[in-house]
Amino acid sequence: MRVAVSGQDYFVQPHIEQALGDSLVKIPPEALEDSKTLDAILTSCDAVVLMNAHPPSAGGRDDRASLLQMRTAAKPILSAVERHGGLHLIVIGTLRVHPQATPEEPYYSSQATLAPRDIAAEGQLWVEESALEHAEPERPVSIIRASNVQGPLKSGGDGHGLLHAFARDSIFGWVSVPGNGGQVKDFLHVRDLVESILGVMHSPPPTREAIAIGTGRAVPLRDVAALFSSETGAEPQFGHDDSREVWGVVDVREVEDRLGFRPSISLEQMVSEAIQTVN
Repeated sequence: MRVAVSGQDYFVQPHIEQALGDSLVKIPPEALEDSKTLDAILTSCDAVVLMNAHPPSAGGRDDRASLLQMRTAAKPILSAVERHGGLHLIVIGTLRVHPQATPEEPYYSSQATLAPRDIAAEGQLWVEESALEHAEPERPVSIIRASNVQGPLKSGGDGHGLLHAFARDSIFGWVSVPGNGGQVKDFLHVRDLVESILGVMHSPPPTREAIAIGTGRAVPLRDVAALFSSETGAEPQFGHDDSREVWGVVDVREVEDRLGFRPSISLEQMVSEAIQTVN
């Protein structure tokens, strides 16, 4: 199997590329500007992964330009997939295309309501809907939306995600907790996300699918802060800005039924890893 990867994601993408090894076909940014070059690259491929979680540039998520950037970045890949028979398109995004979870609808799944929470999420959803609209049995489409992904950076530094932010805070003796500590998150390790993506690659859907990837474990932030306090002695400080946070939990029954897969890296392991990376 040969898998092309397109995007400018500094966190998840390097993990995917490493996992693919000799199967990786990396699409350089300049190839997106020349359809003939892009077609030549994709000719040998069975699948193409499109990173679709955030705008290509460093613009804010509420900047209207973010929507246009995401559309522009995705269009060459979407058009190329339509031109090629036999390509499985896998679009990697976030849960921000859903509204914030509520007690009435706490679970993220393929059946959950879609309502982009910021302008960048509007761009993500536009790409997803454009891809699904043109899905056919000979060129199936998988949409993967990941929950609160944590883990080390391949490029160096400590790591990505709220747990790594807590670990950095703990060096100074506190943990800056968004909200009142009662809201829940579903923390997913990047290695488990990559395993699920590889599973989708090796088992394309009949035509189209949308999958939320998480652990199914709803953890209140006060409990996460308590873990850091126990390990480092850091004092939790509640009430920090929580407007950018994704609360709620993923319904893992779908991915279990679809792939026979359940994430294996526990919250405790993620916390230990985050603390180790900053020390």
